[in-house]
Amino acid sequence: MRKEIYYLANRYKLFLVVFIILVLVFIFEENIGIKAFNSSKDSFLQMLSVLPPIMILLGLMDEWVSRESMMKYMGDDSGIIGIAIAITFAAFAAGPMYAAFPFTAVLLKKGVKFTNVIIFMNSWCVIKISTLLFEISSLGYKFTFYRLLIDFIGVIAMGYLVNYFVMKVGKEDKVLSSYMKENI
Repeated sequence: MRKEIYYLANRYKLFLVVFIILVLVFIFEENIGIKAFNSSKDSFLQMLSVLPPIMILLGLMDEWVSRESMMKYMGDDSGIIGIAIAITFAAFAAGPMYAAFPFTAVLLKKGVKFTNVIIFMNSWCVIKISTLLFEISSLGYKFTFYRLLIDFIGVIAMGYLVNYFVMKVGKEDKVLSSYMKENI
């Protein structure tokens, strides 16, 4: 029983610390505490509305798409096709950035090239079809085109740079190298 409580307290220590701080703020500054609680509640409810559909899609992707096909189209030998698929997946995705992390875990599990995973994550942040339409109407075609062009170049460059530095440091870092041995 004590071991279970210790395990739960250790696993959720950040949540518990933040919760204690929230309670202390509420005790000393009630108005600020109420605003902080409402903000936390809204963020939590938003996360609850986003994550279940994403988990369902991840489950379907994990079952329906074989590791071999993911490695063929997005693996080490995928080239420009893997980059295009990573950017396309991310451009049509919906939701905040924290929703991309479960997708990246599945991509890594399926044997997707690390560069393509980083390209996917960066594209999720900056290349979205839904925001592109708003941007065209607000800022114009010319600005949107140039921003998108810079984003494509930057996303691809970041994918290769992060891959280079992770592989370089990964050989020296024990934690990172053990992770890479398990997942690559």
